[in-house]
Amino acid sequence: MTSNLPHEALPTEYASALEDYESELTVHQTVSEHTRRAYCADARSVLEFLVRAAGGQPIALRDVELANLRQWLMEIHEHGASASTAARRIAGVRSFFTFLRRSGRIEASPAERLQAPKKPGRLPAVLKQRAAETVLANTGQTAGEDSEQASDPNPVQLRDRAMVELLYATGMRVSELTSLNLDSVDFANKLITVLGKGRKERRVPFGGPSEAALNAWLDEGREALAAEPEALFVGVRGKRIDPRQVREVVSRATAGYSDSPRLSPHGLRHSAATHMVENGADIRQVQEMLGHASLSSTQIYTHVSLQRLKDTYRQAHPRA
Repeated sequence: MTSNLPHEALPTEYASALEDYESELTVHQTVSEHTRRAYCADARSVLEFLVRAAGGQPIALRDVELANLRQWLMEIHEHGASASTAARRIAGVRSFFTFLRRSGRIEASPAERLQAPKKPGRLPAVLKQRAAETVLANTGQTAGEDSEQASDPNPVQLRDRAMVELLYATGMRVSELTSLNLDSVDFANKLITVLGKGRKERRVPFGGPSEAALNAWLDEGREALAAEPEALFVGVRGKRIDPRQVREVVSRATAGYSDSPRLSPHGLRHSAATHMVENGADIRQVQEMLGHASLSSTQIYTHVSLQRLKDTYRQAHPRA
């Protein structure tokens, strides 16, 4: 889809704008490193498209119109981008053109009116509440792949149990879990400080099982692995644990149960939110716990609960 033009193949105006945009995202750190790389790639993609579309004589940034951006969007659709991928890439292009407006390169952003395609309304896979209890009770009972190097009691198992308990208890994202430090946990008040999207902080409560699992990890497991002085969770080499390792842990923990899907950490987040809604939690409180900027993002969990109610009704009611 993209031409992978080298930077010097971009016109001076384009290359300068892209360099300054990359610098702003890096210096101000308003987004995660993953998002920064994605947004810069999106900006480069649309600039390369403008070069190709103009046959090597691209228009000035101030003359870019909505129609040009719609043509770029059509191209990425033609090359197989899903609705979800296109929506994410539009977010990157909007960010870039907002930067161009703020920096005085353009007067108004044509990307503000670029509409994302509607995503299919798929409901997330979640654990049933009883299955969640089984998964949590058994996490850490089976050794992780690296546990042969650990002493008894197994530090890796203690860590895995604490991570899975905390993911389910708080509904936090995997990136939020891996960025936790030792001082993020307030045991006295059973609150944990989470750094979410846009570097926004929120405090989320956790319960007794998570407290017990964290204490076991900190008292009996972490010292055997830790080299990183601040990180709450570390890998077997002592460095801060990364999201890939956490995904492997959660996948192992949720595999092999006939009544539960094999989940990612985001699946545990979905499960926690769904179970809270099923048990009567106010949707706005769930929104605050999850760190959603928009209530509409949280309302999918009411849809999950309603769908499960419909399924139960069809299975159990004699006149369904």
